[in-house]
Amino acid sequence: MYGMLLESVQYFIQLEYGEEAWREVVRLARCKWYVFNTHHIYPDGLMPELAAAAAELLADPVDPPEDSGDGACGKGGGIGGGGCGSDPPTADSFMRYFGKCFVRFFSNLGYDAPIRATGRYFCEFLKNVDNLHLQMRFAYPKMKSPSMYMSHVDRNGCVLVYRSTRRGFTQYFMGQLDQIANEVYATKLKIRVLQEELNTTTVSAQLMASAVAKAAGPQNVLVKYRLDFDNSAFMDQYAAVQTFDRLQLPSIPVGVLLRLFPFGVIIDRGIRIMDAGEKLLSVWGVSTADEVRGHGVIEHFVLRRPRDIPFTWTNLMYLTSVTFELEVLRGTHAISTTEKNGSSTKGEKKSVSPLPATLDRRGSYGSRSILLKGQMRHIKEIDVVVFLCSPVVNNLDELQAMSLYMNDLNLHGLSRELVLAGWQHCSRLEMMFERAEQWSQDLEDNYEQLDKWKRKGDYLLYSMLPKSVADQLQNGQATMNTCKAFNLVSVMFCEVQGLRQQVTIQGVMNVVKCMNTVFSCFDSLTDRFHVYKVETVNQVYMAVSGAPEYTREHARNVTNLSLEFAENIRNLQSDIQIQIKIGIHSGPVVAGVVGMKVPRYCLFGDTVNTASRMQTTSQPGKIHISVTTKRLLPQNMYTLTSRGPVTVKGKGKMETFWVDKKPKSPQTEKRHSV
Repeated sequence: MYGMLLESVQYFIQLEYGEEAWREVVRLARCKWYVFNTHHIYPDGLMPELAAAAAELLADPVDPPEDSGDGACGKGGGIGGGGCGSDPPTADSFMRYFGKCFVRFFSNLGYDAPIRATGRYFCEFLKNVDNLHLQMRFAYPKMKSPSMYMSHVDRNGCVLVYRSTRRGFTQYFMGQLDQIANEVYATKLKIRVLQEELNTTTVSAQLMASAVAKAAGPQNVLVKYRLDFDNSAFMDQYAAVQTFDRLQLPSIPVGVLLRLFPFGVIIDRGIRIMDAGEKLLSVWGVSTADEVRGHGVIEHFVLRRPRDIPFTWTNLMYLTSVTFELEVLRGTHAISTTEKNGSSTKGEKKSVSPLPATLDRRGSYGSRSILLKGQMRHIKEIDVVVFLCSPVVNNLDELQAMSLYMNDLNLHGLSRELVLAGWQHCSRLEMMFERAEQWSQDLEDNYEQLDKWKRKGDYLLYSMLPKSVADQLQNGQATMNTCKAFNLVSVMFCEVQGLRQQVTIQGVMNVVKCMNTVFSCFDSLTDRFHVYKVETVNQVYMAVSGAPEYTREHARNVTNLSLEFAENIRNLQSDIQIQIKIGIHSGPVVAGVVGMKVPRYCLFGDTVNTASRMQTTSQPGKIHISVTTKRLLPQNMYTLTSRGPVTVKGKGKMETFWVDKKPKSPQTEKRHSV
């Protein structure tokens, strides 16, 4: 189904039940789409699944939403503002509600205008529904529209027969009819189902049309409805037309009618050809009608529209107001088709297309097939049906492809004018179409490039700032709003030593290359230990744990990272012999982004200064920590050695410690060796 049907469901559930209710319905239905695209094709089973989920979660939609109180009713607690009916909500009630939502939705888009134009009365609309679907297929070419006709009409309503290839949409269709009758024709409608059945395609039909069986499915749904409404105005008009006095003229030969419609066909009750127009006979390659008289219609035609109905006399009587499309089978094609179908065509008067069910008028383009479009008109006096039709031709190219000429087309119709107008505007339309295609392709390319550059920008931004802080700035918050006080974090400074000042360009490049190797190695380790790299200044690497994402293990994370730094430096292969000395201190800080240009996540406070002093007073290859950090570390995981009082600039005497990995026990070493 097209996304427009699902869009209507989404819109009205969000409107009447709320955004959160729609999210819960989508989640319970296990639907992978939260929003829908109008012209995108979605699975047919998605609508019943949404209805079943809505019945579990939402209040019954039978009553108006404004009468619901707090909305806490129904089977699943009644999320949203739906009404609280006496009966618990069901999937059928929501399918009917979804049908009403679709009519309300397309009325807002202006699609109610074609419905109002179909006729003055509700019955006239029902007679022309198939024609509406026929016109809408240009905007929605893959639409699987149902077919319907009225089998009985009286003053109190009618009996409507509905056919569809979709199962589970009986209540949905009832909701559509109810809303159209009420909203467009101001008619109160009562609907009940008289009969519902599944027609399984027979074996012979599958042999005749395997492609159709694959496209449309092996089963067709047939539902017979009784519609009760005031139909007296329509019946009075119908009676007045029947009693209208007309001028009586003498009988005329049927050949006169066929000269007016040179592609017309006269059909008897046995669905056999009685006569045909001269142009149609020439298409078949026969000289007189005697050569095709008595042949079955389906031996020379393929029924394209209406779809999925048997080509029977009863259906022709019911569908006199529906536009028919028949594809002409030419010469040897018709003969071979007749021989291939054999007895199956005699036993079952059903014309099934050997082409996909989604075929539209373009199916005959570029081929020698002719598509005839017109009305099946019953003439009571002689009890025959006349197919009053014209070939569907859009331009001169199609006319030549069908081996037809302008002289073959009806003079009294618009066929010739349409062909000439199509030929005159064809080149302009083709140019506009190519230009629109180019614009569409350029737009897709631009969107792709935009998405590519956005990903690059996000990657660069997240590499410069913490993700949570970057998201705040992208949402338009001021830089000062990112500043936050942290009661206790651990800050680490690591200085790379052994990089002597160089005089030559090559020497400087070697130093830069060595620093890049070391700092890249450090960067790859920070995420493993939940530590954020703050900055690098000259040969000093600064990192913090506990900010911007707070963790209670901040001292342990920074210590483990420092030990890993020392281990990797010892194993690092480099032309320059380097060492590191590390200092760590824990305490309160204020962190955030300051300034407008070259934004940077900075740390402020005495904790930063003390951690820097721990690094400057450290020794090569050593990890120097303050007593505050030492108290936060688990004693059984590290070897902590007191350094004694150390004179720290700006702090005086401080008790500090060396930290190292705890040596492994013999049992642990033995287990690891095994």
